[in-house]
Amino acid sequence: MVRKAVIPVAGLGSRLLPLTRALPKEMLPIGDKPVIEHTIRELVDSGIDDIIIVTSGRKSLIQQHFAPDADLELQLRAAGKDDLADEVREVSSLAHITYLYQNGPYGNGTPILNAARVIGEEPFMVLWADDVFVSEVPRARQLKAAYEATRAPVLALMPMELEDASRYGVPVVKEDLGGGRLLISGLVEKPAPDEAPSRYAAIGGYVVTPGVIGELEARTRAWHRHPEGEIYLTDALHDHARTHSVYGQVIDGTWWDTGSPLNYLRAQFAAALAHPVHGPELRKLAQDTGAP
Repeated sequence: MVRKAVIPVAGLGSRLLPLTRALPKEMLPIGDKPVIEHTIRELVDSGIDDIIIVTSGRKSLIQQHFAPDADLELQLRAAGKDDLADEVREVSSLAHITYLYQNGPYGNGTPILNAARVIGEEPFMVLWADDVFVSEVPRARQLKAAYEATRAPVLALMPMELEDASRYGVPVVKEDLGGGRLLISGLVEKPAPDEAPSRYAAIGGYVVTPGVIGELEARTRAWHRHPEGEIYLTDALHDHARTHSVYGQVIDGTWWDTGSPLNYLRAQFAAALAHPVHGPELRKLAQDTGAP
């Protein structure tokens, strides 16, 4: 069973500078919650509450956000704001969170390997904290169900326009199994549109297995012998798919990527318009100012 999840957050967030100079991109608000809280709530709603956050010394605000704050609770209750005190307490008790500091070669494979050494020989989920999914069934639950059906690594996929292929890892589809599940034989990282092997994008959600971790370890050993380049999870998945079954699960839902200025504004705007209290007034404001 998939019982644990890893959220890597040690990246610099350079595409969102200067906004992220002091504020971690994972703490940027979408609606009334930071992005990483949306990710953790998605995992908890999918039955996974044992979570490892792989971080850096620049991201202490994340730990502060999820830490218990008895003094703040007491102040709020003394002011008669029990509802807010309850919300503060709930955030600190959402999940069992462990923090690790990233250590090793550059690339998004390194935090996965750091966490795997703590987790041991079992599958686990990996989600990036710059994506927000709005769906009836959480993305994490869809990935979990795909793993339970296949007992093999699974990638979250979304349909894409071919002109966007150069922004994503694109799977080589070996067989369409129905229900959005695809058997894949490899991944092509950021291909040109005319070289994309499919119309699907890998969008930063995975269930990884010990076999994939073995591929990451091999790449890291090679890096230490010849220190050049970076260690990426997609490369390890590609290597694993050449000799083992790897699956993609097309996610049913709406995906908001918050990793660039325009996409972040889109996600924030969509969340604001969907707010049950503030949404109607904001729609009126958009109409009054001539926005579509």
